[in-house]
Amino acid sequence: MAQNAAITTAQFLGTGWTFPPSFDRRAGSVVMSSDVVNIRQSLWVLFSTSLGERIMLATYGTAMRRKVFDALTETLKNDFRALIAKTILDWEPRIDVLQVTVEEVDPLAGKLAITVDFVVRQTNARSNLVYPFYLSEATLAPPPM
Repeated sequence: MAQNAAITTAQFLGTGWTFPPSFDRRAGSVVMSSDVVNIRQSLWVLFSTSLGERIMLATYGTAMRRKVFDALTETLKNDFRALIAKTILDWEPRIDVLQVTVEEVDPLAGKLAITVDFVVRQTNARSNLVYPFYLSEATLAPPPM
């Protein structure tokens, strides 16, 4: 009975390529991830993808990049929380979101830390992911020498 439960859990949580993709040269294969590690990597890919970036999945990803140059206000933080929660609800059925927090890490650099606390539905295991986001993406090029 326990073996069947383990098989069901592994099937539900899934196994996929690691992110970023890496390869085992000795075995000549792709390195795979599974369980909570795979969920975290899937969330990272989901948050890093802009809406419309995937041609066949136009609604996959988030609209966070559209807000790169917005001023960091409480309204923007609430927008990020709502975007993240909706995106996870739409694209990551393996977890339930407990809380999404948005914190200023470095105001001068425009760096935010988006923390997602979640529960894996199948195993009831709690975990989290901290995703760094930069509000001011453009930087000045160094002067020519």
